[in-house]
Amino acid sequence: MHIREFGVEIWMNANETRCELNLAETCVASLTVQELLGLTGKGNSILDDLLPLKLTYGAIEGSERLRRAIAALYETKSAADVLVTHGAIGANALVYQALVGPGDVVVSVLPTYQQHYSIPESLGAEVRPLWLHAEDGFLPDLARLRDLARGAKLIVLTNPNNPTGALIDRPMLEEIVAIARAEGSWFLADEVYRGVDQDGDGFTASVADLYEKGISTGSMSKAYALAGLRLGWIVAPAEVLSAAMIHRDYNTISVSMIDDYFATLALEARDRVLARSRDITRGNLAILSDWVVGEPLISWVRPRSGTTAFLSYDVPMSSETFCARLLDETGVLLVPGSAFDMDGHVRIGYANSPDVLRAGLSRMSSFLKGL
Repeated sequence: MHIREFGVEIWMNANETRCELNLAETCVASLTVQELLGLTGKGNSILDDLLPLKLTYGAIEGSERLRRAIAALYETKSAADVLVTHGAIGANALVYQALVGPGDVVVSVLPTYQQHYSIPESLGAEVRPLWLHAEDGFLPDLARLRDLARGAKLIVLTNPNNPTGALIDRPMLEEIVAIARAEGSWFLADEVYRGVDQDGDGFTASVADLYEKGISTGSMSKAYALAGLRLGWIVAPAEVLSAAMIHRDYNTISVSMIDDYFATLALEARDRVLARSRDITRGNLAILSDWVVGEPLISWVRPRSGTTAFLSYDVPMSSETFCARLLDETGVLLVPGSAFDMDGHVRIGYANSPDVLRAGLSRMSSFLKGL
């Protein structure tokens, strides 16, 4: 099986260990174990749970307690609708392996996380891109989607979107569901940034709650600030989970008992964990927004959710050259838009500590003045 190099991961692998200020990071500033235990109210009593824990494989599909905690993130789901995976990256790969084969039609928005078009391409599918445009707020053109979706096996999007931070609200999701239902298509939404919307309680409706053929993937990495757990999930109809389990037996078996335990603690205290994340993302987006206003070479569509923004720059150079020079001259790391097949842009992550964000933006301002 041939697959394209993963643009974002290649860039990050090559550069994230040599930067001084990482504004390419997409996770909310990571929690320490001590901070997590403080938020969950466990403190030193955690040893009462951990010391007797036998380090075996555990429940292959994820512990019942964890799957109940994940199901509680949805309006209509139970533990039986949940399969625990090795991160959302594992969840997405399993969905494609379970559903997509040669000749199938997959409609994917772009820009998006590259998994969602490169994996189906590698499986022999016909991938029809639905390009998102700044003038539309990086939201999908539903008339165009309706045309592209004819005969589609699967419609896929990220919501909130990576890299733009655009957010499809419930009414538009319901319109997309109607398009999918008319074609009998599956509808996959990668919802790893769900929970940190800029308004309200931070939660947008999930596709898994809106559609009988809806599939949601999520993880502990982004909104929950626990990427080190490497734990994600699929919420889907039974036939999808059963097919995914067949593939999962070959490449995952189970997640770590320790990861399962800590993820459960965090999700059972999700109100406190996500309150911290929303404080960071909302405060930092205000900092970034003020900076964009003061930079004549930068424009954007202000994110409505997530942890990233897609900045357009008015400079005659490729995005890779722009980011390479920025890193070499200032120590600040961004991701070139070319990693999303959309040059002329850079992705910035704004969910790290405010001090890191301010320092990085200050160095970027000096860099732009010198161009």
